[in-house]
Amino acid sequence: MTRRLASPRGLSVLGIPAAALVIIPVVAVVWRTPWSTFWDSVSNDVSRTALALSLRTSLIATLLALVFGTPLAWMLAHSRFRGLAVVRSLLVLPMVLPPVVGGVALLYAFGRRGLVGGVLDDWFGVRLAFTETAAVMAQFFVAAPFFIVVMEAAFAQVDPRVVGSARTFGAGPWRTFLTVTIPLVRPSLVAGLVLTWARALGEFGATITFAGNTPGRTQTIPLAVYSALESGDDSALALSLLMVTVSVVVLVALRGRWVGALRRGGE
Repeated sequence: MTRRLASPRGLSVLGIPAAALVIIPVVAVVWRTPWSTFWDSVSNDVSRTALALSLRTSLIATLLALVFGTPLAWMLAHSRFRGLAVVRSLLVLPMVLPPVVGGVALLYAFGRRGLVGGVLDDWFGVRLAFTETAAVMAQFFVAAPFFIVVMEAAFAQVDPRVVGSARTFGAGPWRTFLTVTIPLVRPSLVAGLVLTWARALGEFGATITFAGNTPGRTQTIPLAVYSALESGDDSALALSLLMVTVSVVVLVALRGRWVGALRRGGE
């Protein structure tokens, strides 16, 4: 028989204000959404263009996180060198950095007069800021650390004896990685990708700072919500509800896998 742990009397009651502060705003969005015009609000030209742009840029950012974040997470999980903690902290810094500050950093790094952007502009005529590419970069900058943290925790949990057995039977490093390690971390891989995509889809601060808010070019769904709210358009509520729905579906589908991965990553 499993015994329940005793807790201080009234402890759960103290959690009610925190729950209310999170839940009530979500309920307010659902309650105030003009349902009679909901479909028109999310299907007009501006909303459809913003949604298409958001899906395209967030998927590209997620793919980049998969391609470049996977080997980086593997390296962090298996490397031991002086300064590793500093490197890890820098790589996951965007998780706690205000997104607007991240956008400013991107602007001064890759903008027309930025550290790297100036060279690209002067030598090759390539301008990144205030383009769709800038939106992808902003989303990658903010969302990729979530994938790295999840995958580093997953790689660290892989039993080295299993990998060693595969190498004993003649499998090369790449074959072992693709046929043994990746299948073992598949649940975390899926959870990390979905979490990264959801974060990229909802990115606002870094995007508006580095990519701008040009309708049809760099205006993603969060930026469209902001513009609609500024103009007093009811579509802000409809689009907000759409984003809330996507976020809830993602969290329910993952069923806490990402929470466990983040917990292991912090150990």
